[in-house]
Amino acid sequence: MLLAVDVGNSHTVSGVFAGERLICQWRLKSDQDRTADELAIRYHALFQMAGVDLGQIDGFVLASVVPTLESSWLGFAEKYLRHLHSAPLSVNHKTDTGITVRTRNPAEVGADRIVNAVAAWDRFQDRLIVIDFGTAITFDCVSHRREYVGGTIHPGIGISLDALAGRTAKLPRIDIDRKPDQVIGDTTASAIRSGILHGFGGLVDRMVDLISEQLGPAGETVHTVATGGMAHLIAPYARTISQVDPLLTLTGLRLIHERYQG
Repeated sequence: MLLAVDVGNSHTVSGVFAGERLICQWRLKSDQDRTADELAIRYHALFQMAGVDLGQIDGFVLASVVPTLESSWLGFAEKYLRHLHSAPLSVNHKTDTGITVRTRNPAEVGADRIVNAVAAWDRFQDRLIVIDFGTAITFDCVSHRREYVGGTIHPGIGISLDALAGRTAKLPRIDIDRKPDQVIGDTTASAIRSGILHGFGGLVDRMVDLISEQLGPAGETVHTVATGGMAHLIAPYARTISQVDPLLTLTGLRLIHERYQG
């Protein structure tokens, strides 16, 4: 079995694969001060609740944008995963993923962005855009030559909501799970809800249109897939999101690990 871990700035998503099948997954807050031993205590309990024996884990792969947690996770794997067939794998720009990173400074590219590109390329085998709704919203672009060529970075939805509530006297922190009845909000809450959902949907469409013009000849298909915790909320408001896959990063980690095992 493979334990795949995606460490983001806000949340850590992890999952256990039996072959290609994801049998369990967890989404927890990323605590930058957590040690390898503390990770072991928490995940021992999670494994027990899922009915999975830690001793069955024979593969480990990690993508992290938090250096301190990357060290803790690698320490956890080396100390507590005693049946690994190979050394714990932490993905970075130097990892042989099958995707060539063609940016000015490849070291700047987050591991999660490379992993998402791997999973999306495996699906489409063509020019593509991955839209990841995390702490930041990132657009990651892969050419028809299987090259990661860069992307764009935008403030995330949570950051925007926190800024509205924290920097204004009367605007509340609201739940955006509810669909707005109309674009023009007739209450403060409905105005914020409409602004966030329709506004970020419009941002997605505008960026996809612009990026598509640069990625390839006019009129040719550029595939899009959205992932991340809030992707399902924005997808109905963006005409250019063709697929939503919340498991894209975990799938990419599995594919990279399989490539190394092969």
